[in-house]
Amino acid sequence: MPDGARYIALIRHGAYHQKPGAPSALQPFPLTEDGLAQAKACGEALNAALIRENWTLSPVIHASHQLRAWQTAEGIAGVLRQAGHAVSDIAETSRLAERSVGAVANLTTTEIETLLQLDPRYDTPPEGWKSDSHYRLPFQAAESLLEAGARVASHLTDVAEAAAAESLTLCVGHGASFRYAAHHLGLLTLGDIPQLSMHHAQPLLLCYMGDGRWSHFGGAWKQRQRQETHLD
Repeated sequence: MPDGARYIALIRHGAYHQKPGAPSALQPFPLTEDGLAQAKACGEALNAALIRENWTLSPVIHASHQLRAWQTAEGIAGVLRQAGHAVSDIAETSRLAERSVGAVANLTTTEIETLLQLDPRYDTPPEGWKSDSHYRLPFQAAESLLEAGARVASHLTDVAEAAAAESLTLCVGHGASFRYAAHHLGLLTLGDIPQLSMHHAQPLLLCYMGDGRWSHFGGAWKQRQRQETHLD
């Protein structure tokens, strides 16, 4: 990698108490015991990477406002502090949130589809709407998956532009919006995205080389199983 490169770790939150059947990733529930353990293991993996690559850790960890992301960041921060790294703050931001379904946040898929049927202003959503990259629910503040990815990609670029050379910045967020962000950053095609997911609390490392140039540096995408949902 060229001198002066900056590194960003994309970290999907740990396993959490997810409401069944609800496509909204704005759910407010905490990590499970497994999720808490995953966060600590992530901190250990990041410490090893910092030592191996001789990077400086950015003192600010970026995380979405969802409790599961904040708890994951807290677990990582605790391990890194014990290892001697300076972590001064967890900066929460809505720019790292998962795709929003707006006014119907935290309703189940069935409840959302019923509301669409009852409202004469709205058309029936297309089959497979939850995983349609372009489809946006017609409710206030809803986003498409591509729009959510563009939001996250913009934040990652801003973070990378502000980072010091040869530093690692941690961003804790959500699987689908990270994948769509990777598409906007030129790292995944739209055809790649349905085949991929992200492991809970396992860092995927990106390298930013300036002028909008990104590369995948380390860590692996998770190969999606058929029964997995397209969202977080």
